[in-house]
Amino acid sequence: MFDIEYKGGNGVVIATKKTTLVADPKLSLIGLHDLAGKDVIELATEARFATNDKDALLNIEGPGEYEIGDFSIRGIAATRHLDAETDEKQTTVYRIEVGDVRIVLVGNISPIKLTEEQLENIGVVDILVVPIGGNGYTLDATSAVGLLRQIDPKVVIPIHYADDALKYEVSQDPLETFVKELGAPVETVAKYKVKSSAALPPVLTVVEVTRS
Repeated sequence: MFDIEYKGGNGVVIATKKTTLVADPKLSLIGLHDLAGKDVIELATEARFATNDKDALLNIEGPGEYEIGDFSIRGIAATRHLDAETDEKQTTVYRIEVGDVRIVLVGNISPIKLTEEQLENIGVVDILVVPIGGNGYTLDATSAVGLLRQIDPKVVIPIHYADDALKYEVSQDPLETFVKELGAPVETVAKYKVKSSAALPPVLTVVEVTRS
């Protein structure tokens, strides 16, 4: 069993009773406090979203395979938003396994479709965490839905969308734009608690995890 919390921007916390993983913790970029890195796994989709806290259990910032605590993690190189497909890949998509549940966490990637090799490395997915704010900074609603169709998860958790309390570099589209584009049922929670893959919704569901 584990919990998923949303902290704003691309900041996400995934925690079991024994181990905590913090994704893209440098929230000072959007006017919030950076997420604490002491005794946690710090994972960054891009170098600029890392704090590299010296007290973290492990700092992950790129492709590779990592096993620590309750987490099995695979980083897959991807093209960053606004970069050309021929440029060096400077962002990382992560597949995170917790027990029998597979989570894919996406940062600010290009709307170009994932390759067959990337999809093979990602494999079967239960939960997709994806930014949806658009306007040239993240995937927009249409591109996020296109990515979702490629990955085919049971649950999608949207992040990085319009929030008056945050200072994004460019304006972000509201969550409602993505929800309307996808047309799937929505569940709103303060913290998403996951017991097992069998306990996930039987049909694709948007889980809105309110920012905490």
